[in-house]
Amino acid sequence: MALAQTQVAQAEQAIEVARATVAQFVGLNPSQVSLNPGNLVDRLPAGTSQTPLDAAGNPQSMEQTAAIAQAQSRLQSLERTYHPQFYAQGLAAVRGTGMENSGGRLGGLNGLAPTVQNYGLGFTVTFPAMDRFSLHEQEAVESANIRAGQAQAQLIATNLQARFNQALAALAGARRVAANTPVEVSAARTALQQATARYQSGLAPVDDVAQAQRLLVQAQIDDGLARLTVWRALLEIATARGDLQPFLAQASQ
Repeated sequence: MALAQTQVAQAEQAIEVARATVAQFVGLNPSQVSLNPGNLVDRLPAGTSQTPLDAAGNPQSMEQTAAIAQAQSRLQSLERTYHPQFYAQGLAAVRGTGMENSGGRLGGLNGLAPTVQNYGLGFTVTFPAMDRFSLHEQEAVESANIRAGQAQAQLIATNLQARFNQALAALAGARRVAANTPVEVSAARTALQQATARYQSGLAPVDDVAQAQRLLVQAQIDDGLARLTVWRALLEIATARGDLQPFLAQASQ
């Protein structure tokens, strides 16, 4: 009884830890997260597609690709800064005057109306000759950032592939275990029936029946955990792919 109570306490602890983890990702208080296991421990998921992993479609890879593109854009901007820049300029103006050289007054509201036009055209060339050294250092920094980003992207792709391969191996092993645990449950149930028959016939003590019952419960627990482990491995594969929708659709069937 004490051992069973300890197992119950450990199971309740695992539930609360899992509830807190889920609450962290959905932005809720743990008390607001309700648990509905559904029939996950009663069935096995369908076969998983063996499509190779596309690491570029994972959000981590996409984020790193965007960071590399940003650094490349900054580098291109710096490279173009040292080129000559050409500016075409224009000016147009009009004014009114009330006096002539002869001393007479012009017409049009006594010279207030704009009657004299003026214009100007210009062409300017600028070249930041003195900025070459600072631009060179900035370009070196951005080039280093690009190389670091590309190395990080390669590391992310390698880790995702390793995670995907590990999940596939875990899924294959979990399926083999889940295929064997029903045999364990059947054997434990048969042992309980035999122990009960011997006890009822006075050929065995009641302790044999209790032990057989405990083994049957443990076998049933192992059977449920084996199915749950298959679902966990399938979730890990979906996580490595960066798309949880297929897993969620299959789990909610």
